Amino acid sequence: MFEAFDSPTRKKLGAAISCISIVGVGLSLVIPLLALRMEAAGIPARTNGLHIAVTGLATLIGAPLTPPLTRALGVRLTLFLSIGVCVAALVAFAFIDDVWAWLGIRAVFGLALTVVFVVSEFWISAAAPRGQRGMVLGLYATVLALGYSVGPTLLTLIGVEGRPPFLVAAGLIGAAALPVARAGREGTVKMEGGRGKLGAIFAAAPLALAASLFYGAVETGMNGLLPVFGLRAGMTPAWATFQLTLWALGNVVFPIPVGLIADRVNKVKLLGFLSLLGLLGALSLPSMVENRPAYAAALFVWGGIISEFYPVGLALLAEKFQGAQLGAANAAFVTMYALGMMAGPPALGLGLDLSAQHGMFDALALIFAAYLALVLAFAGPFPIGKKRGAA
Repeated sequence: MFEAFDSPTRKKLGAAISCISIVGVGLSLVIPLLALRMEAAGIPARTNGLHIAVTGLATLIGAPLTPPLTRALGVRLTLFLSIGVCVAALVAFAFIDDVWAWLGIRAVFGLALTVVFVVSEFWISAAAPRGQRGMVLGLYATVLALGYSVGPTLLTLIGVEGRPPFLVAAGLIGAAALPVARAGREGTVKMEGGRGKLGAIFAAAPLALAASLFYGAVETGMNGLLPVFGLRAGMTPAWATFQLTLWALGNVVFPIPVGLIADRVNKVKLLGFLSLLGLLGALSLPSMVENRPAYAAALFVWGGIISEFYPVGLALLAEKFQGAQLGAANAAFVTMYALGMMAGPPALGLGLDLSAQHGMFDALALIFAAYLALVLAFAGPFPIGKKRGAA
């Protein structure tokens, strides 16, 4: 698929996508691993969700600091240092078996991981040719989803006890430095300028940033609490974790087709349609749990569809900002994702505590309904004020 691009572009995109996707493998292993450990310790789901939200707080702090850090150190050195900190944090998880000490480790891990994501996504957006960003970001989402599908599968194979799962995750994330090293200096991009305030960026692209906010709430909450929902619904630990594999595999199938569609249609209307499908799925899934084949198929399709919020929102953002402004816009996009990470897990955890059968999915339905309302308010047939066509 990269054959249409020149050699420098292929090198940049290949390195950036490989780096972020390897990190996805480790991350998709760590989040459910910590959640299952805390559930086994008898910790309430709402507290489990708050624990997950610490990563969101770290991201909120780290995202705006990433552009100036990267301007000072360069893309490659920033990525090398951040990956090293991630590996050190995972080794600390393996040797410190204290739930509350994990809060501090999780904060450090979240800060370093934020830098990796902001820099890598800027690298991809800056390197992608204009007019093909939807397809490139769809490809990125597909490869990242493959990484996310590997994590839960590894967790099923190696189990959740002891140090091995953390050490395996550390090795995987450490391997993310290899494609960065192979790219060389000529394969990277420069993050120059890029200073900007979140409020001004949000005013220029409200629906793009809101897509990141809402998807951050959904993805982080589901990654951490979907296995807990499965256990409370009577699933075996293996099946409860396997749900994440189904979710991730759906993310593999849909990004490239939806990315190609996003390059040809109005991205705002596409996001509105995705939010409607997300709402309908959240309302329907709880009633399917007893019928495992139907539930598995529905989770696969639904997970794949709603995963497109992030790449379509990112492509919409890249339409609004270019050059020096793109770095700040990308950091703002991740900042909004971080706010979603903080809000989503506690909300889903509270819903799960209120009703083991459907409370978590009720919370998800409210999230999708809220985004759909925003699309109608900003870009519907009767938009508010002068906001017609706002993105």
